[in-house]
Amino acid sequence: MVRVRPQTTIPFHHRPSLPTTTRPASSFSAKEQQQPPPIPPPTPFVPDVETFLTLIGRGLRQHASKFPTWEALFSLTSAQLAELGIEPPRARRYLLQWRQRFRRGQYGIGGDLRHVGADGAAELRVLETEKKGPRDLVPKKNRFVVNVPPGRSVEDCGPDQMSRVQGYKVQGAKTIVGPYALPLKGEEGARVTATEGMWEDRRGHKIDGGERRRTEVRYKKRIAERRELREQGLL
Repeated sequence: MVRVRPQTTIPFHHRPSLPTTTRPASSFSAKEQQQPPPIPPPTPFVPDVETFLTLIGRGLRQHASKFPTWEALFSLTSAQLAELGIEPPRARRYLLQWRQRFRRGQYGIGGDLRHVGADGAAELRVLETEKKGPRDLVPKKNRFVVNVPPGRSVEDCGPDQMSRVQGYKVQGAKTIVGPYALPLKGEEGARVTATEGMWEDRRGHKIDGGERRRTEVRYKKRIAERRELREQGLL
């Protein structure tokens, strides 16, 4: 016969205490985990605050003197921008949006230019290559738009001194076409310079006061038109 020992409960005050553990990293508050966004380095085409504000347009260039450094441009909060006098609020939102794009490397036209002169201008040239397939009797010519150091030709540059650019193409023999591309005088190639509003997102034109007031504005217009017709005896 097997005897079953009765189970006894241990009083609460006699129970061994469990060792305390620290909070797991995942339980830290969002404020503790939040890190300030990274500050992207300037690029050859966008070397300073004034150039950045000039490119994105909407009159933000007038505020360039309010940012003492490149780091300040990319670290100030919306509230701090308001204290600097960047108005209206949509201008601050637009600036914050472009700051985030720049952090992600989402540049506007010309943002991928690597060789830029001291005057802020970059030179584009046509690189011509030949490619012959197994069924081609005559080699095919491919033409690409490349960015080269100022005053240099394609023949004078090695492969590491040329970089392909987006948004420009070769038309005809060696004519470079694309936004803000001006032909070089007496030479084959084009010149691109940072220009006011070059990256600007154009705002849509509001008709009759925009979506919120459109119904009210058009209603008042119809009343005014009917009043004018009655005064002329046409109603």
